Amino acid sequence: MIKSPRGTRDLLPPDTALWNFVEAAVREVFQAYNFHEIRTPIFESTELFARGVGEDTDIVSKEMFTWEDRGRAESDKGQSLTLRPENTAGVVRAYIEHKLWDRGLSKLFYIGPQFRRERPQKGRYRQFYQIGAEVIGPAAAGSQSPARDAEILELLATLLDRVGIVNWKLELNSVGCPADRAQFNEALRQALAPVVATMCADCQRRAVTNPLRVFDCKVPEDQPIIETFPTISQFLDEACRTHYEEVKNILNAVQIPYVENNRLVRGLDYYTRTAFEFTHGALGAQNAILGGGRYDGLSEALGGPAAPGIGFAIGEDRLVLSLTTSAESVVRKPDVYIAPLGAGMNREAARLARELRRHDLVVDLGDDSFRLKKSFEAADKMAGRYILIVGENEVKADAFAIKHLASGEQVTVPRAELAQWFLRKK
Repeated sequence: MIKSPRGTRDLLPPDTALWNFVEAAVREVFQAYNFHEIRTPIFESTELFARGVGEDTDIVSKEMFTWEDRGRAESDKGQSLTLRPENTAGVVRAYIEHKLWDRGLSKLFYIGPQFRRERPQKGRYRQFYQIGAEVIGPAAAGSQSPARDAEILELLATLLDRVGIVNWKLELNSVGCPADRAQFNEALRQALAPVVATMCADCQRRAVTNPLRVFDCKVPEDQPIIETFPTISQFLDEACRTHYEEVKNILNAVQIPYVENNRLVRGLDYYTRTAFEFTHGALGAQNAILGGGRYDGLSEALGGPAAPGIGFAIGEDRLVLSLTTSAESVVRKPDVYIAPLGAGMNREAARLARELRRHDLVVDLGDDSFRLKKSFEAADKMAGRYILIVGENEVKADAFAIKHLASGEQVTVPRAELAQWFLRKK
């Protein structure tokens, strides 16, 4: 038997109803904040992620699904392509390619699959799903304002509340500008020098290539060492410090609770200034539901104009795991099961089903091979509320027997009144 590849899974009913519930709520929140959907390819040029995410990140160095796309002729030079491991770089690529700066400030959201070759664990898959948003545009359009950072964070608090996530925690930090980071990296190198030999192999590599990535380390034995290192907050210039303070002031004004985490640096090289994560205890040690931050230099790094931006990505798989809502509670059960009885009743049943579905009623349909007892069993199995019987006598009378499956109560309703009768019972 052929099974799904390692690190992937099939999403099946009724669980898909829960995913649809989340995505519908998310779309409503994005609409309220005037965000608009963007859909980018699921694979992009490998160079996009190397330049955008950072060659020394774990994502680019270890986790990407990459291949050479060769032409039909042997002599055709191939292009290196990669299944997207994240979507911000693709959105910024689209922003540049289509000159979206002509429209002023772009507020864009996306929902879709991403791909990383990493060790599968609870809530973490090789094909996973993200809900994300980006605010990007010319500085003159207000894209650099701390108000944009606070708006994103307030949107996320609203979104988590809307889908029923309780007891979430917002962790907040500023990672400064590139000049701040350069000073911080030098201080980290000095702090790492006498101790790095005792740390894990990844930290030893990161100490050479990108010391900031040491804070991504999850090895328990390394954490006491990491706690002794300097923090980015010690190196923020006045502009970055002022920006960060204003973000916090706005959050206080709109009563969004947060905790400052000066070890939070996020996992991608393009972040500047504000960085954040929302966490939830239901996910165990890997407790981040979502994360994001500001990336004021990403557009320039990808060959575009100056276009400050801020965004986030929600791990939808992990978000669904955090819900207290059950799949069964959001599934729309059939309002009525139509049971055609006797030869030739399929056509009449299909006509009735079509009429009722036009009124946004959920209708399931049997066929006339079923006996009445079997029709009742089928209706009960799918948790329908009513069964509507279509036999020769009902068709001649143009009135149909309806039975409530839970109570056994039965009534006869004229055909012309059927839709309104069911609507009153919803």
